[in-house]
Amino acid sequence: MSNQSYYVPDQSRLPIFAAFSLFLLVMGASSTINNVGVEGSNSVFILYAGFASLFATLFFWFRKVVQEHLAGLDSAQLKKSYVYGMAWFIFSEVMFFAAFFGALFYVRTFAVPWLAGLGEKGVGVEAIGLWEGFEATWPVMTTPDAGSEYALAKKNMSFPGWGHALAWLPLWNTIVLLTSSVTVHIAHIGLKNNDRKKFNTWLGITVFLALTFVGLQIAEYYEAYAHYGLTLNSGIYGSTFFMLTGFHGFHVMMGGVMLSVMLIRSLRYNHFEQHDHFGFEAASWYWHFVDVVWVMLFLFVYIL
Repeated sequence: MSNQSYYVPDQSRLPIFAAFSLFLLVMGASSTINNVGVEGSNSVFILYAGFASLFATLFFWFRKVVQEHLAGLDSAQLKKSYVYGMAWFIFSEVMFFAAFFGALFYVRTFAVPWLAGLGEKGVGVEAIGLWEGFEATWPVMTTPDAGSEYALAKKNMSFPGWGHALAWLPLWNTIVLLTSSVTVHIAHIGLKNNDRKKFNTWLGITVFLALTFVGLQIAEYYEAYAHYGLTLNSGIYGSTFFMLTGFHGFHVMMGGVMLSVMLIRSLRYNHFEQHDHFGFEAASWYWHFVDVVWVMLFLFVYIL
């Protein structure tokens, strides 16, 4: 057995602030989505307050963790707990997206065919005439009331065919994000080889690619709203599309912030050693996870 003592940090109010920030964030996000297009709604300010409060809390929290590490307070046992903690966090994110993909699977495999009168449960739906004339196709471009309450989309975001592939933004987003996964790995190799210049250069390229992805995502959303008429109110297709891509975009921004902080720490404070750089490793794990999720999104939201 190890005789190492386990470092127990001092009491802190930061977890309470984090919980309150998440409460504001969730309340603001749900209220904003429900009040899209409603004049005079202040829900977005609650959302902004949640973001600001959460980022401030995380800044002070991680600053404290870094200070404790630099002071030599981290034992081998505590470092191992950081690894386990990050692994469990990424696993929770996996289950988070699994729920979203599960909802998409349920809609496409069960709910849409039932509405068209297909399958055992579809017979009952057809008998009551819930949605006469509806055909089981995906993406669903119609709504039960033919648009009196919902905004009908003129066009979907699916793969347009090879003739228009080069002008298709999701393809470029995929190239950008997969490339960033390679660049962050090269940065990691540079750090393990004690090549600070290589680490900073390739990590900087990764951050630039993250910003490029977010910019392309914003351009795609503008195109969807302005030219395709595809909004959150465009029936089940619009809601699932923006739910999945929007939450993934949020995770990309979070990962970009993490990597930016790592870059600043390296450039300004010369943090991270050849054999002691778990802060960067944790951020790179998260970034690879974000990349894998996008590949799944690209296949099941845009292609299939």
